[in-house]
Amino acid sequence: MANNNSLLEKLEAIRLRFEEIGQQITDPEVISDTKRYIKLNKEYKELEELVSVSKEYKNIIENIASTKQMLKEESDEEMREMAKAELEEMEEKLPEMEEQIKVLLLPSDPQDAKNAVVEIRGGTGGDEAAIFAGDLFRMYTKFCERKGWKTEVTHISEGTSGGYKEVVFNVTGAGVYGILKYESGVHRVQRVPQTETQGRVHTSAASVAVLPEADEFDIHLKQEDIRKDTYCSSGPGGQSVNTTYSAIRLTHIPTGIVVTCQDQKSQLKNLDKAMTELRTRIYNLEYQKYLDEISSKRKTMVSTGDRSAKIRTYNYPQGRVTDHRINYTMYNLPVVMDGDIEGLIDRLQMEENAERLKESEM
Repeated sequence: MANNNSLLEKLEAIRLRFEEIGQQITDPEVISDTKRYIKLNKEYKELEELVSVSKEYKNIIENIASTKQMLKEESDEEMREMAKAELEEMEEKLPEMEEQIKVLLLPSDPQDAKNAVVEIRGGTGGDEAAIFAGDLFRMYTKFCERKGWKTEVTHISEGTSGGYKEVVFNVTGAGVYGILKYESGVHRVQRVPQTETQGRVHTSAASVAVLPEADEFDIHLKQEDIRKDTYCSSGPGGQSVNTTYSAIRLTHIPTGIVVTCQDQKSQLKNLDKAMTELRTRIYNLEYQKYLDEISSKRKTMVSTGDRSAKIRTYNYPQGRVTDHRINYTMYNLPVVMDGDIEGLIDRLQMEENAERLKESEM
């Protein structure tokens, strides 16, 4: 029970903080301070689930105590049997809830709530790698649709036989980065390519990088550090795309980072998107150091510097998908390629939570 008490004390402190923030975000003075208001609102949303689970946990503890008391006093055998069954059910549920609360109490990565920038590049395997990069792009856009997230392509370089040599897109929604971050790494495909006449199985690869999108509060860009070039867009989009200087190339002089955006007909819209991506890339130079540090401790995360780490294999002849980080295999490849990757991500999250709990108990 001592363990319950210390947990209840922690939860009570969180409940008080939750109520305090609830009052603060209705205060006109706080509302007028945008930066502070956004920060408090974010903290309020993060604590919401924990407070709700805590209420349920507290109720179960109180109900266990009152049921035990009732068993001491109750003489009617039928009532006693019902109470015993209820008590057993509640006592079984208690450790599960404690585990759930411990996971919710782990400090979350502040990046998890952010939107994401996703890059997919065809790797080894030539045309087939570009086709596979296109398949991965379709898989992610379908997954984002299921989640109710918005995707917006900022850069495309098409493959000669279909698919993409490279595609970069933004994903906007609730908790995007915290879910998509597990997809960073090399994805390998084993299948008979469309270009193969002998029917032999080939292995090709595409790399995926998922970056948390930096907002204006994260990084301040000085205009004098940025060189802006405009040029004519190439690719789909009709006549006007090719004849107006709507495409944007931004070069960040101190870091040498270059971003391009050409998918909008309006130069202003392209500039806006390019600035978002530039902020994200500069921000990620620092964030990368943190990622490299945690990836050495956790098998679910691949160091961003280690682009060669194979995280998953999609084997078409066997209809199988294997995630090498957690040694988990599923035999439903068509469903996965149609965007149903929730099961894989859930497994990776469970594994990471287990690793983090171990870390916190050491």
